[in-house]
Amino acid sequence: MNLDEKNETYEEKKLILAVDDEEAIIDLLKFNIEKEGYRFISASNGEEGLRIAKIEKPDLIILDVMLPRMDGLTVCKKLRQNKNNCPVIMLSARGEEIDKILGLEIGADDYMTKPFSTRELIARIKANLRKTESTDTYIDESEESQITIGVLSLDLEKFEVVVRGQKVEDLTRREFEVLKYLAQKKGQVISREALLEKVWGYEYYGDIRTVDVTVRRIREKIEKNTANPKILITKRGIGYYIATN
Repeated sequence: MNLDEKNETYEEKKLILAVDDEEAIIDLLKFNIEKEGYRFISASNGEEGLRIAKIEKPDLIILDVMLPRMDGLTVCKKLRQNKNNCPVIMLSARGEEIDKILGLEIGADDYMTKPFSTRELIARIKANLRKTESTDTYIDESEESQITIGVLSLDLEKFEVVVRGQKVEDLTRREFEVLKYLAQKKGQVISREALLEKVWGYEYYGDIRTVDVTVRRIREKIEKNTANPKILITKRGIGYYIATN
């Protein structure tokens, strides 16, 4: 293999950014992530992590909640405000429910509590990267590129959602994928467990509240009245569906 081929192979490897102020955690992540064949870079505080994310454009970010200079929740919020939709896996030593809810509310894709299983973390990295790759590929000719159900329209090629003639500007990739899957199954009630498997890409070990938080965020962006939704409907005790009328 010549030098150009080596460089090309290196560039094709996915880049993972880890932002954590614990050196032992960074060393653990670096060893396991590079062992899986990914490139790895790190930052020890929130401001540095945000700067590196802007320059290096990683394929996935592992982001601790408790960071010096700028906390992980603020970093994630700023990433989404800057239209950076790369997958974010948040880490927290506290394991508090409020951290998880806040992380998902501001656009994180996943959440793990320290201490974590490196095997589980690698599985989640692969699943998030796999879902990103699938949404970046072209639309198959046999698949609809436009879906319209009542006042809701999705353009699968442009990753755009229009409701009542108005473009929804701030949907995250995950929120778009939830709407896309439900729209493709229009009229069918889809369980939370099925959404976790089909949209997130793996089982969340029963943590179906991840789906509920994401649905609530979507409703805030597409519904006139979130207390009485007309587009994304709950079938109590079962799951969610897109209204067909």
